[in-house]
Amino acid sequence: MASTITEFFGYSPLDKSLAAQTARDTLQCPFLERTCVKTLSDGSISGVCTLKPMTSGPVICCPIRLYSGSYKILHDVTLQSFGDGIDLVIGGEVTQYRAKNPGKPCIAVFGKRWGKELRLPSRAKSGAYFVDWILAHVDPSGRLLGFVAIEVQSIDTTGNYQAERSAHLAGIPFAGSSTAGFNWENVNKRILPQIIYKGHVLRREPLCHKGLFFICPTPVYKKIAERLGGSLTPIHQQSGAVTMMWYDVGPPVPDGQIRSLELIGQYTTTVDQVALAFTAPSNLPPPKVYEQAIIAEL
Repeated sequence: MASTITEFFGYSPLDKSLAAQTARDTLQCPFLERTCVKTLSDGSISGVCTLKPMTSGPVICCPIRLYSGSYKILHDVTLQSFGDGIDLVIGGEVTQYRAKNPGKPCIAVFGKRWGKELRLPSRAKSGAYFVDWILAHVDPSGRLLGFVAIEVQSIDTTGNYQAERSAHLAGIPFAGSSTAGFNWENVNKRILPQIIYKGHVLRREPLCHKGLFFICPTPVYKKIAERLGGSLTPIHQQSGAVTMMWYDVGPPVPDGQIRSLELIGQYTTTVDQVALAFTAPSNLPPPKVYEQAIIAEL
């Protein structure tokens, strides 16, 4: 599928502002405020945040893009899980926070660049699963009141956008489009199985009162809804729930500015419904497709 780079090191690839040019020259990710961590197969830094297929709107293809707005997604989940006005604190710094802020509760955050990710045990006690984020509600005395888990996924790309990337790095015009597309099969192979497994683990946790939050770009959510058949019953957030929240980049902005990250919608159901819909024989191709393919080759 033909596509074009929409966001490059956080900015439009055509942005001529000093901020955008500096980001490209120094390979800086404005969302992390450090060197971009997305790499290509040869080890070079990608810098590509968002791609636009010719037939649809922009698709976020780097999970770090979902951390814009000073980790807006963590604040969005905190607001509906624990309420407003509670500070987010790096997990290992809660004791220091309590000493400086006596009488105040806080949210201890565990995740990459916020201390560490917390490991989930695997079924056979080999290998490891990590939840991207844990938000733990801690009272002024340091007691754990409850927690929620967050899984963040963008979408992997296929094909190649290196020629377009190289042109933008060099500041020269690029005619045409790249061959980059999206690995939608990962929804079936990797994303949904992880949601189901982690959701089942978390439902056994007495203090995980509102379950698992799954955050992704809008097109990824649409593929998930399509794969699950679109017939999941909505419920309120509770233990054993999965809340899907999907985001898009906002409208284009003037040079020197970064497009906003906007929450488009959310939906809560049970992990059991997700698991059942995932294994149910829905959305299958018509009968005799293999027979017809064989006959066509004979």
